[in-house]
Amino acid sequence: MSISEQEKRKEQERVDQVIDTIDRQLGTLQEQAGHVKADIVNIRKHFWDDVTVNVDDPSEAIETYVSIKQQAEVLSERERRHRHAQKRLHLLTRLKQSPYFGRIDFTEDGDNETQPITLGLTSLLHENGHDFLIYDWRAPISSLYYDYGPGPAQYDTPTGTITGTLERKRQYIIRDGRIRSLFDTSITIGDELLQEVLGQQAENQMKTIVATIQKEQNQIIRNEGNRLLIVQGAAGSGKTSAALQRVAYLLYRHRETLQADQILLFTPNPMFSSYISTVLPELGEDNMSQTTFQEYLEHQLKANFRLEDAFAQIEYVLTAMNEPGYSARMEGIRYKSSLDFMQLLERYVALLKQEGMIFKNVKFRGKTIISAKIIKKTFYSFDPSLSIPHRLELLIDWLLKELKKYARQERKQPWVEEEIQLLDQETYLKAYQELTRKNSYSDDSFDDYEQEQQLLATWVVRKRFKPLRAGVKQLQFIDIPALYRRLFADPIWVNRCKQEQKLPRQWRMVAAQTVEKLEHGKLAYEDATPYLYLKERIEGFRSNTAIRYVFIDEAQDYSPFQFHFIKQLFPRANFTVLGDLNQSIHPHATGNGLALSSLFESEQTATIRLTRSYRSTRPIIEFTRRMIPGGDKIEPFNRSGLQPTVTQAANKADLASKIINHIKTLQAAGHRTIAVIGKTARESQEAYQALKSDVPLRLIQKETASFESGVVVIPSYLAKGVEFDVVILYNGSQEQYGRENERNLLYTACTRAMHELHLYFIGERSPFLK
Repeated sequence: MSISEQEKRKEQERVDQVIDTIDRQLGTLQEQAGHVKADIVNIRKHFWDDVTVNVDDPSEAIETYVSIKQQAEVLSERERRHRHAQKRLHLLTRLKQSPYFGRIDFTEDGDNETQPITLGLTSLLHENGHDFLIYDWRAPISSLYYDYGPGPAQYDTPTGTITGTLERKRQYIIRDGRIRSLFDTSITIGDELLQEVLGQQAENQMKTIVATIQKEQNQIIRNEGNRLLIVQGAAGSGKTSAALQRVAYLLYRHRETLQADQILLFTPNPMFSSYISTVLPELGEDNMSQTTFQEYLEHQLKANFRLEDAFAQIEYVLTAMNEPGYSARMEGIRYKSSLDFMQLLERYVALLKQEGMIFKNVKFRGKTIISAKIIKKTFYSFDPSLSIPHRLELLIDWLLKELKKYARQERKQPWVEEEIQLLDQETYLKAYQELTRKNSYSDDSFDDYEQEQQLLATWVVRKRFKPLRAGVKQLQFIDIPALYRRLFADPIWVNRCKQEQKLPRQWRMVAAQTVEKLEHGKLAYEDATPYLYLKERIEGFRSNTAIRYVFIDEAQDYSPFQFHFIKQLFPRANFTVLGDLNQSIHPHATGNGLALSSLFESEQTATIRLTRSYRSTRPIIEFTRRMIPGGDKIEPFNRSGLQPTVTQAANKADLASKIINHIKTLQAAGHRTIAVIGKTARESQEAYQALKSDVPLRLIQKETASFESGVVVIPSYLAKGVEFDVVILYNGSQEQYGRENERNLLYTACTRAMHELHLYFIGERSPFLK
């Protein structure tokens, strides 16, 4: 039903009234924020003026501490108020430009009065302090807008379910305080609003989608009944966007008990973290903690190994097909990523409870003072029913006592006397002060030369033994690398652990490759998680119980082993994992699905499938979905655009010339983000060298930390999760994308395009493009 001009004028009048209210609230808030800021400056300037400092008298010292604490608390409270005011100012400023995007008229069962509800980025109270002019999109009642058309409807609240009738659903496009478009709809989000949002150019950072959330995305955002939420979605279906709005919803829903730093997001790479970094601040929330799985591995392992990263592994998989040992390495990758290998390690740990632990000698000044043999004998002398970590705790206590004995003996050694003689005055005074403080020696204790030497000898030896004691407490006497290496170097041990399980067909070659890397201080990416798992099972899992929610994006690139390892790291967390099996590009992902079915009980798990793709135009989606099996199930959003092009080049020089001319044409047409996508880092480097003299562009590498507009050259596997106005595939030839394991890589690269997709090739085109 069309909306009359009179009604449109009334709607604009309401927008004007709301903006007037926002202006008044902005003025009040700015004044309050100014006063609070002045308070902060004043407190900092005169902090010590209001504190009585006296540490000589014990009672006065306590008063001093209390006084400082009170001043610090006042300052902290003012700073919190100022941060809150600044956040609210930012939100209200945004709200002024576009106060709301939707309205529903709802009649609750048993109530004759219809309640009009407008939805926006944040809530806005009338100046009477009671009535809502705008409801936050995350409020319980707002779910009606996303989930229902006119007719019977219901929504959940903390006190129960509210039922009623949705009388009307109206949608708005408001820009700079003026209504650009206004329409009633019977579906969740009208195509007109989506067209307006999706037709915009790509930006260097992800946008919020609160105005265009679809019903299935809303189910993701508001899900609270499951420990594990699996989101399987087509490229461009809004998985990541919905996940970020879910974080915002959780922070709103549990605002009294949940902080942003209790939510952790695993992202594909550092550049992607930069790409999504503004979404939550735009919604008025602090960013959650973010990391990549690689960063976690590096933090844990870089002290002991040169660690291969996931992208180096992919580069090997995509470029080393003709190298010796390639097929064995591929078998090893798949096996070490599996739950079968995890179970083999579990059986290995069970054997180590009875025998076979490997320890290191404890050395002091190059001499073994506690041998590995003695340590091993002591370890196995403890109650065998105790777990390995518990026995290690007992072993630490024993070793520290032994070190204490050796330290006492060392005091009389000649090297101690030599070090005492070499003490400078500053170190001597430091030793005196430390011994006085720790041992309550009187001021005249150093008057006696013999006693002085004894005390200094104690101090010198204690300092030299300190790293040894720290190493014992950190379990450095266990030889974890040797324990892991033995599984591959000694067939007896792996045969004892495998039981009925079958090892890879080329196990000998897999084992030899692993041992060779370990002997050179290298750890392959596929070995990193199993190695850490073995280490944690022996030393005791250091889990993080503070994290309440874990989000894993691009989940199809994680192995079954990695999923189970992450779950044990965060035992109290709920998990949201998002992925697309058609974008599986890692060798361990083949045939594994999202490998999540065994993480939690079935009743604790929910799966939501997103089949509608919004990122690309209809012609691009219809083109790309033909590349993959089952692609016909992907539903394109009906946004018109140019057909993708496939162009043959005679040679590399011709290829570069054609692409350069095409980029210049695209820039003249106003496209701001253009990606030239190479298959690998090697090919991307080649493309960059061929194009850089004629077109200003930037080469994206795995170390790149930020995403910027312009023309970029990027490897296919780094482009995951990001979108561009235009994608140019550098060389979609049969040579580059002819193998079955390269099909998903090609699909992933092409589905980064929002508005235009252009593919070039030399020789024969890829069979997946025919």
